[in-house]
Amino acid sequence: MNVSYILCFSALYRYIRLLIQVKSLYRRDLPLAKIFEQNVKKHPHKPAILFEDQEWSFIQIEEYSNKIANIFKSHGYKKGDRIALFLENKPEYVGIWLGLSKLGVIVPLINTNLRLSSLEHSITVAKCQAVIFGSELSDAVSEVLDKIESKVALYQVNCNNNAGPQDERFENLDLLLKEASSSQPEVTEKIGHHDHLVYIYTSGTTGLPKAAVISTSRYFFIAGAMHWLCAFRASDRFYCPLPLYHTAGGCMSIGQMLIYGSTIVIRKKFSASAYFPECRKYNCTTAQYIGEMCRYILAVPPKPSDTEHSLRVIFGNGLRPQIWREFTDRFNIKDVKEFYGATEGNANIVNFDNTVGAIGFLSRIIPQVYPISIIKVDEHGEPVRDARGLCQTCKPNEPGVFIGKILPNNPSRAFLGYVDEEASKKKIVHNVFSIGDSAFLSGDILIADEFGNLFFKDRTGDTFRWKGENVSTSEVEAVISNLVSYKDVVVYGVEIRGMEGRAGMAALYDPERSVDLNADFREGLKKALPAYARPMFVRILTKLDLTGTYKLKKNDLQKDGFDPSKTSDSIYYLSSSGQYEIVTQDVTQKINSGEIRM
Repeated sequence: MNVSYILCFSALYRYIRLLIQVKSLYRRDLPLAKIFEQNVKKHPHKPAILFEDQEWSFIQIEEYSNKIANIFKSHGYKKGDRIALFLENKPEYVGIWLGLSKLGVIVPLINTNLRLSSLEHSITVAKCQAVIFGSELSDAVSEVLDKIESKVALYQVNCNNNAGPQDERFENLDLLLKEASSSQPEVTEKIGHHDHLVYIYTSGTTGLPKAAVISTSRYFFIAGAMHWLCAFRASDRFYCPLPLYHTAGGCMSIGQMLIYGSTIVIRKKFSASAYFPECRKYNCTTAQYIGEMCRYILAVPPKPSDTEHSLRVIFGNGLRPQIWREFTDRFNIKDVKEFYGATEGNANIVNFDNTVGAIGFLSRIIPQVYPISIIKVDEHGEPVRDARGLCQTCKPNEPGVFIGKILPNNPSRAFLGYVDEEASKKKIVHNVFSIGDSAFLSGDILIADEFGNLFFKDRTGDTFRWKGENVSTSEVEAVISNLVSYKDVVVYGVEIRGMEGRAGMAALYDPERSVDLNADFREGLKKALPAYARPMFVRILTKLDLTGTYKLKKNDLQKDGFDPSKTSDSIYYLSSSGQYEIVTQDVTQKINSGEIRM
């Protein structure tokens, strides 16, 4: 039996197991809190969440969530109301939104890094009636008090640090918790499997964050898909250093505890040097990563203890193919489950057979089983259509945009979109393979090999053309990162007056100025990249502006271009001599006038 058949039937078996469970919960119309209660009954005293020196059992999470539900029920909140949660990672985080879900209250999970206009936007776009926030974030809330509506109630939770609110407008949630009942709340409204559960915001690499709608059925499908396709076990102990306000941590990992009864280890913030030592300390069998975490961990000096852990699998997204083997060899990782999927999307995929660099699998034998495709697009990311006006699928190793077919009555194929309906419409493509059908448009450029393994290439908005060639920013970033000892780097295209396309520019975080641009860096670019893909400009960053998933925000960098008057960072250009030289205001004018040719 060839490789394609083996991959196909292995994926099919796991997917069928998932669908059986999805349909069972669909028929029973169970909300997430009821699914969790089943695990509480099975093992009430089993550790549910480990955090620093705290251990919360399943019954403790249940009782805490009941207290939250009873408090907010007594305050008049009901199904369909929206209460934002603005809190650092800690066990109470899960207990709060789980408790609110028992009332049918929708909980927007707000990024704890947001401040001022971004924070105000996240609260108002979701039409929140209240905000629950940690004492550590009270100053951030105070800064937007005059911007959010006066009817937004504010609840401060201190998580037993005995510090009451300093602002009289903040309700002390800790005092309310001490007096609240831990019994099940009496709720008259029906809370179902398809009701909205939480809003999870996009990372905001470009523009303000958008609130994606997550229902219980959607939450379950995301966590369930990871469970079955990655062969997780209820006995697993998960290490999750990710923010719980994003899908990866708050759904994929926490979902293993809520739905399948596993134990989860969380921490306030990711630490590269603590990653493997903490996996060892807590006897974790499974660990999660995202974005550039693996690069940061690899940059930590090697230690003899690097392989002393009990991990049987790591899972996540963003492990670059260029460091995949180096990472797994150094830390003795036998199994990697790289996944791909957007929070708001309906097309999650998993590389379940450890193929290096792959982000998932698309069956070429029975593609109808999981209706996802890669379609041809033009240089602007718009679908290329045939004479009938329908989209065209890509051939093996031909890049295109990844899509997921929308089936509204199927919880695994529905597209719930964003709270902002106009933003949702932009993510849907119509008349895909037949007149009247529709699909979720991911905006990501992927390729599929002859076996059906999928590989990420770039975002449609990030790929740019220079000298008549397409340049993949993610591929250039990976090359540069390896040349500069895994430092942070982001690549984008910038406009030069009078020239077609965009010239490549790399923003490199190097406050110590340890990288010599005209030594190994320049030579490494020559060896690894064609001339058109080598950055014409390099900006040396002295400070980082990262999203919650450790991505550099390139929108503002792109707006600055190569104009030195817009930043205090040093900018260099690749001169005709082949050297990187400093960009001055005079040089900028000469480049734009054509006096200096690029």
